[in-house]
Amino acid sequence: MTELEQEIKHTGATFTPESLATFLAEKIAKYSTLDSNQISVLDPSCGDGELLLAMGKLLCSQKNEFLLRGCDLNLKYLEESTNRLNQFTNVDLIEGDFLEAISLTDQNKQIDLFTSDEVSNTLNNSADIIIANPPYVRTQILGAEKAQLLAKKFGLTGRVDLYYPFLIAMTESLVENGILGVITSNRYLSTKGGESIRKYLVDNYEILEVIDLGDTKLFNAAVLPAIFIGKKKSKIKGGILKEGSFTKVYEELNGISPTHSSADIYELLNENESGCYSILDKKFNLSKGSLRYTTGTKDLWQMLSDAETEWVHRLEDNSQSKVKDHFKVRVGVKTTADSVFVRDDWNELSQKPESEILYPLITQQNIGKWSLDDKLALELLYTHYDENGKKKVIDLKKYPNAANYLEQHKKELSARTYVIKAKRNWFEIWVPQNPALWKLPKLVFPDISVEPRFYLDNSGSVVNGNCYWIAAEDRNQLDILYLLQGVANSSIMIKYHDLIFNNKLYSGRRRYFSQYVENYPLPDECSSESKAVIKLIKELNANKPTHDIKTQSKLDKLVTRAFGLD
Repeated sequence: MTELEQEIKHTGATFTPESLATFLAEKIAKYSTLDSNQISVLDPSCGDGELLLAMGKLLCSQKNEFLLRGCDLNLKYLEESTNRLNQFTNVDLIEGDFLEAISLTDQNKQIDLFTSDEVSNTLNNSADIIIANPPYVRTQILGAEKAQLLAKKFGLTGRVDLYYPFLIAMTESLVENGILGVITSNRYLSTKGGESIRKYLVDNYEILEVIDLGDTKLFNAAVLPAIFIGKKKSKIKGGILKEGSFTKVYEELNGISPTHSSADIYELLNENESGCYSILDKKFNLSKGSLRYTTGTKDLWQMLSDAETEWVHRLEDNSQSKVKDHFKVRVGVKTTADSVFVRDDWNELSQKPESEILYPLITQQNIGKWSLDDKLALELLYTHYDENGKKKVIDLKKYPNAANYLEQHKKELSARTYVIKAKRNWFEIWVPQNPALWKLPKLVFPDISVEPRFYLDNSGSVVNGNCYWIAAEDRNQLDILYLLQGVANSSIMIKYHDLIFNNKLYSGRRRYFSQYVENYPLPDECSSESKAVIKLIKELNANKPTHDIKTQSKLDKLVTRAFGLD
């Protein structure tokens, strides 16, 4: 890895391609109604100047007077920006940290790394337009001291991405009714961790347009990007339902035939009709419609076309309950040292740990809808046991072989300082969960998967941390657990999952977070249609079929009827 590549990885810098910069500049101009004598444009992390260049060219074509301002910590990037922007007469590029220069509304004092207070003070409430692609990096990667300063200044808690404080700082830089056009990770659109960001944007902006670029790979970033375009507003009372517009585009990996075609992604993004489009040898699903959100809340924003909205409402209207009304969704165990605790070759060791503390392990790699992959027989050295429903730590004196094995790895295990600080034994699994529940019938599903894999386990196996699980703690819940397995493994729930939670990674891989699955709708378990689903699921669990089209089709038809859909 070159020095520049290492620097980019550490800072989270991701340069914007020319086509994407032009696309964003044109989107911003569509919403801008500024008629000031001179339009002030700011890029707070300008890098090589591509976004400012695109905005400058567009304003020139409209014969506007403008000032291009850019900030960046990297002098090499600023030199490149200077060379590329020398065609414009009004350019102001500043070397410094935008986040540290901005004063927040509720602060009397600012931390300033710029050369003069006069320069930094002009950044607040100064920009008519902000066009930005801030760094993609967790604040923790910046180092403890820097992360703590940012957390204190911007009121951040937990693990947050750097673009969140950038959004706050950029808002302080915008004039009222100014336009923000920013490229960020799309994670905040669909995760519980994005609640604070969604609420902040709703509280401070009239949301004009959100474009989820999905897995289109428009530029070299590990995250999936999204564009947010909003108009800064005065704060208003919460609870008001508002609308903007949205566009979503993801690669279609199933056998759906495209009904439209486009020359490239940018032409596709400007299409007016939702549907499946072909671009060269790939297919993409385009969805466009009204983005609905409620002010003053952290709720997910609804990004559905009219047809999708109608379908979702029909399914939900025919639902009797949600998963969370019946079950708790739990995450699996997290050892934080899998190379020590998880193996498939325990029998090959000269001194194998005692069998009574070795448990078969269900994990992302061996789970299927109806069966496990026997070729991957993993076992977990489990350092806890159940005593009257309470979790206890094993006494190593009772397990000399295991004690000897763990002692061989003591250096690695003791390096987990957070275990020691929590006053735990150095040899413990970090998140052991409750062993009393393993023996109950439970649904297990991986946290990331192209297709749903909700597997029913009756073996008492332990669930790994890359999976979630749902136990039937009451025997009366067993039929509901079967019903849930059928619903969750159906194509109907794939569609619902994608529409409501919209959290895909590259190559069609879906995220199955607990907050998603616990909100899955369920039909009336007492209806004849639901009983037909339960009967089929019992047969499938008993026969453990391999995945085939006929089985899936039969399941999909029964689940469709259970929800009262066509």
